[in-house]
Amino acid sequence: MSQRYLIALGSNVRHHRFGPPEQVLNAALAELTRRGITVKAAGPVLRSAPIGPSLRRYANSAAVVKWHGSPEDLLHELKAVERSFGRRTGGQRWTSRVLDLDIVLWSGRAWSSADLTVPHLLFRQRDFVLKPAAALAPDWRDPVTGLTVRQLAARLAKPVRI
Repeated sequence: MSQRYLIALGSNVRHHRFGPPEQVLNAALAELTRRGITVKAAGPVLRSAPIGPSLRRYANSAAVVKWHGSPEDLLHELKAVERSFGRRTGGQRWTSRVLDLDIVLWSGRAWSSADLTVPHLLFRQRDFVLKPAAALAPDWRDPVTGLTVRQLAARLAKPVRI
């Protein structure tokens, strides 16, 4: 039985074949489809400042996909796609990368294993994930907080009162 997943996509390095980061994201969606992952919808691409040591701005988006396997099976496929685009594992965290694919939500449920936690632990704090996700799956609920993606995005957009 197929499950729905919300995937976050990011890139801040030009790819020798696919071009600038925005085009890397489009190529990644095509590669997911080629691997049997059904892309149901893709959100808008937005540019964001990097987190950590990278100096290059990111192109970020989100996609709702259908997949027949477990979250860990999908993680395995996503990591294979990243490697096929030239992503190297290990090294310093949050450095420049040609492609980053993360599982954010899974059919309204939580999942935890040694290699994966769904919902993604930091997605509630990241507007570069929530903005594109809210554009395509605004009513999807976070199983931990019970809030919708739209509500989570709105919380980040509110000005802080002092």
